[in-house]
Amino acid sequence: MGLRNGPAEFGLVTRVIHWGMMLLIIGQLALGLRIADLEPGLANLWLYGLHKTLGFGLLALVVIRIAWHMVSPPPVPMGPRNAAFWAARAAHWAIYALVIAIPLTGWAGSSATGLDVMIADRWTVPSLVEASEDGEAYWFGLHDILTKLLIGLVTIHMLGAFKREMEGDGTLTRMIRGRT
Repeated sequence: MGLRNGPAEFGLVTRVIHWGMMLLIIGQLALGLRIADLEPGLANLWLYGLHKTLGFGLLALVVIRIAWHMVSPPPVPMGPRNAAFWAARAAHWAIYALVIAIPLTGWAGSSATGLDVMIADRWTVPSLVEASEDGEAYWFGLHDILTKLLIGLVTIHMLGAFKREMEGDGTLTRMIRGRT
């Protein structure tokens, strides 16, 4: 089994990106829920910076994943082409869209605060929007709504993967080992 995807198997690169994204998404959701309850201050400012840095990392990783799938297309999904198949395909595309949109709305919301948006407390990225209180409320509100949608879709995605594995179709095994 190689780095590239085959007609019936996931290559190592796809699996590493998939599980790396899973770890980053779950970590970001946990961190985001934690900092949502905090009053920003000097003692916890680093958590906001970490959240932004990981968000930019996740945005880069999803772009890499999409580019990789253009170079090495994933294998055809297993199972019959029924309503559940098409719902799963739609959920996958929605997860991709949200993993792109959520960091962008966070970036826009951070830009709207008027403060520099930084990666790893080192590199300043350009502002996406003008600084304004209304813009800050709008972009962070949208960031919150999209994040809640992602939580729901990721939960459904995981439950669906476990269900299919318990039914013995091998989809989850293929994403772990590359083949069924």
